[in-house]
Amino acid sequence: MPARSRLALVRARLQLPTLRRATGLLDGRHRAVWKGHGDEVDDLHVYTPGDDVGDIDWRASARSAQPVVKRYEATSNVGLVLVVDTGRHMCATSAGGEPKHEVAQLVADVVAHLAHQRGDRVSLVAGDAGRVLEVPAGAGTTHLEVLLRRVERAFDPEAPEGDLARLLDRVLRRTARRSLVVVVTDEARPGAADERALARLRTRHEVMVVQVVDADLFADGLGAAPGTLAGGSAAAVRGRPVVAPPRGRPVRDVVSGWSLPAYLRGRRGVREAVAAARSARHAEVEGRTRRLGVTSVTVESTHDVLDEMVALLGRSRRAGR
Repeated sequence: MPARSRLALVRARLQLPTLRRATGLLDGRHRAVWKGHGDEVDDLHVYTPGDDVGDIDWRASARSAQPVVKRYEATSNVGLVLVVDTGRHMCATSAGGEPKHEVAQLVADVVAHLAHQRGDRVSLVAGDAGRVLEVPAGAGTTHLEVLLRRVERAFDPEAPEGDLARLLDRVLRRTARRSLVVVVTDEARPGAADERALARLRTRHEVMVVQVVDADLFADGLGAAPGTLAGGSAAAVRGRPVVAPPRGRPVRDVVSGWSLPAYLRGRRGVREAVAAARSARHAEVEGRTRRLGVTSVTVESTHDVLDEMVALLGRSRRAGR
């Protein structure tokens, strides 16, 4: 039986109003990349949720007694580069109880679907410390399905450790035209070793970072990120199941291979030390991205992805980047 279309899977699970809003916000980021609208007015239509309020024609709205939006005829498309960290740390457990690579895959699926709605050309740079996978820029359903399947097959618990700086440097060398770069990694990155590469990339391209949150194995349930999710809604509101970590057996770290004995997980001092270390790391990573002018967002599970992508695009647009 042939594998089901990944784009079809995205369409099946996303609600239309939210999807339209995300597509509209992505269109706004395209304008920011080129520092202007860059389109010709084609016609007018009645405003519907998800349309860009900046496109409202106030004179036409006054004449018709209802909000009317200018519809533009696209004269160009912006290149979108999807950068996916496939180091073995992405095969650990996310805060929602799912493998982190499943959450990262859905982020890639959503980004590809939004780009497909606009007819944008999408390229891929994925990999780790031992390999880099590239798919040249292209558009259309077939191209995106191939690209997403390449991402899906790249995740491997036996893969080398991640090397985000290597991926960012590859994008800088291979992508001359100003583009929108979406980086998918985990909550520990971009780290200090990635800062120089990220700063160089930011001088040429628009950059956004989506970070998948690790499970907190010391909590009663798999909790939230050390910081506040940009979407502002709790896991229960989003419908994400809160999964309790297994208590009766050791947990193995996918990167180091070390096991965490079950008895340590019940110790308050250890739990508090781990929580403090995660909070400090989160603050450091958040400060790094903010300093470099990079918009970032954290996602706990597949249930959070679209809401957080909408929040990410909205925050980036309000920042005027």
